[in-house]
Amino acid sequence: MKEIKAGLIGLGTIGTGVVKVFQKNAELMEKRLGARLRLVKIADLDITTDRGITLDPALLTTDAYEVIRDPNIKVVIELIGGYEPARTFVLEAIAQGKHVITANKALLALHGDEILSAAEKQGVCVMFEAAVAGGIPVISAIKESLCANRFRSVQGILNGTCNYILSRMSREGLEFEAVLKDAQAQGYAEADPTFDIEGVDTAHKLAILISLCFGTRVDFNSIYTEGISNISALDLQFAKQFGYEIKLLAIGKLGYGKVEARVHPTMIPISHPLADVGGVFNAVRLQGDFVGPVMLHGQGAGMDATASAVMGDAMTVARDLLRKGPLRTPSMGCALAVRSDFPVRSMEELVGHYYLRFGVLDRPGVLAQIAGILGNHDISIASMMQPERQVGGAVPIVIMTHDAGEANIRAALEEIDQLDLVREKSHLIRIENDLA
Repeated sequence: MKEIKAGLIGLGTIGTGVVKVFQKNAELMEKRLGARLRLVKIADLDITTDRGITLDPALLTTDAYEVIRDPNIKVVIELIGGYEPARTFVLEAIAQGKHVITANKALLALHGDEILSAAEKQGVCVMFEAAVAGGIPVISAIKESLCANRFRSVQGILNGTCNYILSRMSREGLEFEAVLKDAQAQGYAEADPTFDIEGVDTAHKLAILISLCFGTRVDFNSIYTEGISNISALDLQFAKQFGYEIKLLAIGKLGYGKVEARVHPTMIPISHPLADVGGVFNAVRLQGDFVGPVMLHGQGAGMDATASAVMGDAMTVARDLLRKGPLRTPSMGCALAVRSDFPVRSMEELVGHYYLRFGVLDRPGVLAQIAGILGNHDISIASMMQPERQVGGAVPIVIMTHDAGEANIRAALEEIDQLDLVREKSHLIRIENDLA
């Protein structure tokens, strides 16, 4: 029986899940490969903590280079996360002629070009299905099943923490801080949730999806990123009254020689399939020129779903090794040399519909002042809502606009915020009516 040896760096939650797959489904994988895929070395700085699995102590080491430089190990699985030392470990593994599997979206978003270029020169592959949307096979769908399509757009709900928080706020009328605390208590949010709730995690994943879909390099720092911490229960209530749900959406579009790359809370029609994606689930919607719209939906995080994606990559690499031929599918779906360099469209160039909320004193003429300023900036009102007076005399005014320029919207809100009768900073949420 042929045997392919793999090594694992990182025995955290996902690493533990990977070990469980090796232990539980070894026979199944052997039947499907016609060979044995065996985990022969595991590196982690903490090898004493009980993780609920039984391991031969001979497999364990605290030195990652025992995995990377072992000549018998052909596949290195990196699951430590972060930028360093992950970048150093991955580059060294590539230099040693190892194929690399990673779930590290942050590493790929910031250092992907360096890593993938090194892999291409060395003739090895870097696989990263688990880096985007956990157990949903969106990477392989883009690279393989849908690779004959020109992609027009990609949108995704890519962070389970944010989706869980917004889903509960919408369903139960709770405020952000209360749901966040409960999410942390249930393990759906980290003790420091900044990367999740401020959209950084989603932006990492969007950078990868844009590179795959549009065949272009994208500077992570050029992705507009806004989180959900300023969304209130009031916003979700108004959204429903207008026929929308609010989701933290990753949006990538290609048109007129530029790429849109943005992450922000977005109002989408309740009739749209993405509006129904609740709880900790993720979804990615792709638009191809021949296939049309395709949506993939499932568990976007967690030990089992992410370990499943990692092991799917491991099986793919094992099949290529068994063939002893060239790699069947390049890491990015094509050679890096054929990629294009499309500039990223600035947010000031964006034109769309907007939800605007103002907190003002209930005095005659306030609405007229706001409407006048909007009109002076070429912003047309599509609909408006002003609830009854509340305690203290302050009321929210909610306005939905027709098509307006982002630059005009920002300038108008800055002017409105200077009015004496405005008691809260103006709040905007972008609306996506056309997600096809």
